[in-house]
Parts: sequence; C-alpha cells; structure tokens
Amino acid sequence: MAVLLVRHARAGSRKYWKGNDIERPLSKKGLHQAEGLVDMLARYPIKRIVSSPYVRCVQTVEPAAEKLKMKVEVLPELAEGAGPDEILPLLRRAAGSTIVWCTHGDIVPIVLDAIAEDGVKLKKADRRYAKGSFWELEQDKKGRVTKATYFPAPEAD
Repeated sequence: MAVLLVRHARAGSRKYWKGNDIERPLSKKGLHQAEGLVDMLARYPIKRIVSSPYVRCVQTVEPAAEKLKMKVEVLPELAEGAGPDEILPLLRRAAGSTIVWCTHGDIVPIVLDAIAEDGVKLKKADRRYAKGSFWELEQDKKGRVTKATYFPAPEAD
C-alpha cells in the first residue's frame, strides 16, 4: 500500500507560454520522461491514477494509465497552489491501496514536510523532487506513511 507521488515531467517554458498555465503541455523531453515512467510505475499494484487538472500532470501519467487500462482521475486538491489542508487528508484516505498522484513542485515538499513531522526520517539532501521523478510513500493501514523512497526521473533522449 503506497502513494506514488509523481512530480510532472518537463513542460514547455512558463515564460514563453501564451495561454492559461493550466493548459501548458509537456515538452518533447517531458513526453519522453512520461513514457519512461510507464515501466517504473507499472511494477506496482496500482488501483487508481489521480492527477492535478493541469495538462502537464495529466500528460505525465497518461501513458501509464493507457498501459494499465485505467483512466486518469482529476483531483483539484493536487493542483498547483493547493495547501496542506487540501492535500494531507488525501494521503490518509489513500490507505489500503496503491495510488499514483501526479502533482507539482510546490506540492511535493508539503507532503515531504508532513511525513517528516510524522516521524519518517528524511535528510535535507533526500528532499529531492526533480521533474518526472517520484516518491514511493509506503503506508500503514491507517494511512500513516512509514517509509519514503525517492526514484529519479527516467532519462529522456
């Protein structure tokens, strides 16, 4: 039972994107990272794949969802700018199954800080969250994270 906490893969430049940021897609490198995540995630007994509503997050987990014949569920609580009060209850409710969460670079440290406060040992150097990487957050039956393991982003050609 785990939450697989994925930071979205590389997206196009925020600086040069003219549209609404929620619609900013993955870059070519990001699309390759998303494909590389498929085998990394598919080795888990995934029951659900959930994502921030931002296009770049959905695109990051779509290839894995396709391989696993699942749909990507959109959760506004995983959107950029969400706070601990929105995110941390989701973590507790995830207990009992393995779920992929795809979110943003401001959300991952909120989760890491919360699990560290709960007693999971994380050194400052361990608090990585590169684009396209993920954390395996092992949980007990009550949803408390008992162990956190970092997986770097797959290499993109």
